[in-house]
Amino acid sequence: MELRFLRPDARRLDETGVEACVCSIWSDERPVRGLAALLDWRFGGRLSALLKSGFVRGDLGEVLLVPGKPHVPFEKVLVVGLGPRQAFAEGSFCRAMTRIASALEGMRIGRAVIELPGRATEAIDPERAVALMFECAGASLEHETWWLVESAAVEKRLEATVWSRRLAPR
Repeated sequence: MELRFLRPDARRLDETGVEACVCSIWSDERPVRGLAALLDWRFGGRLSALLKSGFVRGDLGEVLLVPGKPHVPFEKVLVVGLGPRQAFAEGSFCRAMTRIASALEGMRIGRAVIELPGRATEAIDPERAVALMFECAGASLEHETWWLVESAAVEKRLEATVWSRRLAPR
């Protein structure tokens, strides 16, 4: 799997040219934050309306597939629930990450923009999140390239981690 980085910016999202985008939401935090908030804005509040109606709640392991186009450049937007923020731990991260990887494999999507679970609110350290991502996502050949949504400062911090993973024997 190749990793790249993408700033959390609407224009950057438009430039990626991938089929799917993945964001996560807490069950007890409204309004949504991070990539989910940016996507909700582009959807004209559709994600917030689904949350308000109770159609989606953000429970740990919950997955919602939303059609993206024409509001965003992605065919598919995957929203993954993280449960209550206070209960979030490495086990929660792995469960959400496993659901993300499995959903992308099931849809045969190898290239996706992904905001790692808990990163929007810094509930998990970026280096630990990337390490757990590799452990929990598996080594499927279907995961070609993932663009991780992170700030420029975090990208610089993660460069060593990502490069050492790229050079490690597969």
